[in-house]
Amino acid sequence: MTERDTGFGLSGIGQVALTTRNLDGAVKFYRDVLGLKFLFQAPPGMAFFDCGNLRLMIGLPDRPELDHPSSILYFTTGDIHAAYATLKDRGVKFEVAPHMVHRTEKMELWLADFRDMDGNLHALMSEIAVA
Repeated sequence: MTERDTGFGLSGIGQVALTTRNLDGAVKFYRDVLGLKFLFQAPPGMAFFDCGNLRLMIGLPDRPELDHPSSILYFTTGDIHAAYATLKDRGVKFEVAPHMVHRTEKMELWLADFRDMDGNLHALMSEIAVA
């Protein structure tokens, strides 16, 4: 059965989870370096951040199969070059500098890849209007 058949369909993501081996270090990285709004910590080893319409949960692995880097997070920014410079000044190690990956008549999509302290790959993402 499809969504049309049942009237049911998922339409959004409420939370993304990432694994860390160092919760205190991850809180410092995501809160103090990236500047995400810290919400709270909860036992047995989880920290939550507000990312607009999405909540990010950073947690210690609770079983061996979860003990590895995971999802790529794309952090949106209005000015990818300024965000790149600011985060480099804060010690973020970028794998790829800001670069255009797609262009339409109305917009350019720019990305810049970096890793957090656990090796999780992330990126800055900016959609720039074409004049």
